[in-house]
Amino acid sequence: MPFTLAAARHSELVIKKSRFIGCVQPVADRAAAQAVVEALRREHPAAAHVCWALMAGGQSAANDDGEPGGTAGRPMLEVLRHHDLDGVLATVVRYFGGVKLGAGGLVRAYTDSIAQTLIDAPRLPLVRQRTLHCAVPYALEGLLRREISAAGAKLDEVRHESMVHFELSLPEPVAAGFISRVDDAAQGRVAWLQTGGDAKQDAK
Repeated sequence: MPFTLAAARHSELVIKKSRFIGCVQPVADRAAAQAVVEALRREHPAAAHVCWALMAGGQSAANDDGEPGGTAGRPMLEVLRHHDLDGVLATVVRYFGGVKLGAGGLVRAYTDSIAQTLIDAPRLPLVRQRTLHCAVPYALEGLLRREISAAGAKLDEVRHESMVHFELSLPEPVAAGFISRVDDAAQGRVAWLQTGGDAKQDAK
């Protein structure tokens, strides 16, 4: 099962006079990750490099930011993968100390920076979410709202048209049982417009 982080964690290493300021934090997607990286660049204008790695399903990426290819971003990404993390951004801000570390030294430095940051970092399991769409007669709106609340589902949208249209999301493992309970309570008067699972995962 994949995990995400409960909160951001930081660490700092000094290797041959170079400072490596590491951070791991939960992020929603690549756009959010890039916003974090840009903020770090503004915060550390004198830094030699701001390297990063994002583990986020199909949006995963790694960036060496001027370090020799494959010596920073990719090793950081491998640390996240090894810890079975998803929806997590790893960043390392490097202040160059004047002593070159060589390719092997850089890989170790960036790997160790993120590995140290993850020590004792609180993790949260990611549970796959399923989005459901349905329509019910107006007389059943209250019943469906009560079922949604009882199931702990998230009500994403309600539209009042010729019928009341609901969009909701809930953990994949309980979706089938929820549909069955609603069908029984409504005596088959719920029109399920879509019952496919989506790719979203939430921390639970």
